[in-house]
Amino acid sequence: MTIDNNTPEKESNWLSILGRSLRQDLLPVLTNLKLAIILLLVIAAFSITGTVIEQGQSGIFYQSNYPENPALFGFITWKFILFTGLDHVYRTWWFLALLILFGTSLTACTFTRQLPTLKAARRWKFYEQPKQFQKLALSAEFDNASLNSLPEILKKRKYQVFQEEDKSNILYARKGLVGRIGPIVVHIGIVVTLLGSIFGAMTGFIAQEMVPSGETFQINNIIDAGPLAAKVPKDWSVHVNRFWIDYTPSGGIDQFYSAMSVLDAQGKEVDSKTIFVNQPLRYKGVTFYQTDWGISGVKVQINNSPIFQLPMAPLETNGKGRIWGTWIPTKPDLSEGAALLAKDLQGMVLIYDAKGQLADTVRTGMSTQVNGVTVKLLDVIGSTGLQIKADPGIPIVYAGFAILMSGVVMSYFSHSQVWALQTGDRLYVGGKTNRAQVAFEREILEVLDLLSSSSIDNIASSDKSLLPNV
Repeated sequence: MTIDNNTPEKESNWLSILGRSLRQDLLPVLTNLKLAIILLLVIAAFSITGTVIEQGQSGIFYQSNYPENPALFGFITWKFILFTGLDHVYRTWWFLALLILFGTSLTACTFTRQLPTLKAARRWKFYEQPKQFQKLALSAEFDNASLNSLPEILKKRKYQVFQEEDKSNILYARKGLVGRIGPIVVHIGIVVTLLGSIFGAMTGFIAQEMVPSGETFQINNIIDAGPLAAKVPKDWSVHVNRFWIDYTPSGGIDQFYSAMSVLDAQGKEVDSKTIFVNQPLRYKGVTFYQTDWGISGVKVQINNSPIFQLPMAPLETNGKGRIWGTWIPTKPDLSEGAALLAKDLQGMVLIYDAKGQLADTVRTGMSTQVNGVTVKLLDVIGSTGLQIKADPGIPIVYAGFAILMSGVVMSYFSHSQVWALQTGDRLYVGGKTNRAQVAFEREILEVLDLLSSSSIDNIASSDKSLLPNV
């Protein structure tokens, strides 16, 4: 006779042992308050890192700004940033793992602690022995008193009063049960926020575009995208109607703007907005931020030639500012020319002749003689630097934040409880609360004063020679 070791009973036993092991070993770790605090601090630290270190830039950018010698704080170099993923913190596997672990910890705490606490708070709990009132921080005893007036006094103070029909000598009252629900709602809000962040990191993308004024573009330069990111929309495009910069009287940049139009597949405008820093354009879940600017080209005329639009390229200045330059031919065979340099969009351009000498400084609309020809500067064309983001998780994050704030407000309500027991002519009253202890004590003292006054009136109406001893 053979025995089958894989019987349903054995499988059930293994599952039971596994479940018991998870409850006994894993749950205490997940619900540990110290673990939750450590995870929260680590997440906050890496979030700050992602704010300080520029995200989604090119490798050349990090090599220029985070060199190996000298290394920032002795160890933060471009190699370290790229190796650890600090150039895209919010999409790294380890950051997402931290969010999942923190959310799991909150969920476990909710089911093992918060929900049982709420369930216990909802139970009617009567005190039927005088000694039970001794453990309350606030209690009182009355001689020759009755609790008949107590329910009405408590109801006027928004208490929910419970009494059993066959036991009219005992009473339980409570208010502020919403305060017990608040922490659960806070946990739900945090978990929803974390889910929104994870969903956004998995499905969103970031792109960057440098677009000359007057040009139309579609999103192409994706620099970072989640593994589940949707395809970049191709059924609409964006036209930069105009780009301009406002300067301060001292010549510094005050603000730069881009007037933009969203065009459908037929080239019809479906949306438009003038964007600037902290005022983006949003369309179909894609957000266009104004983040940078540049000079894309100049329009010039040589003698009576047609108008040329020449591109300008940024030049290396070793960190001494930004400058763009181009070269224009002054002879038909291209054997001689002049260099044009510009540092901003205020219209001033420096012109250097074939010998490298400064020939003149001109502004838009002005002409000058260079290498024996007349060069007229017609326009300096700016380009707008855009950061483009798609984050489908943002609505979920906002919803989670709204739930979180609601839970915080709910948590400020005190859960107050009052018990009363009458044995013969002796009345016991006591209560406790989970917060705002001083205000609760003041309220209970007012209730006791009213109860005492009511008892005196009742006794006086039956026998004016009797007075209660409180």
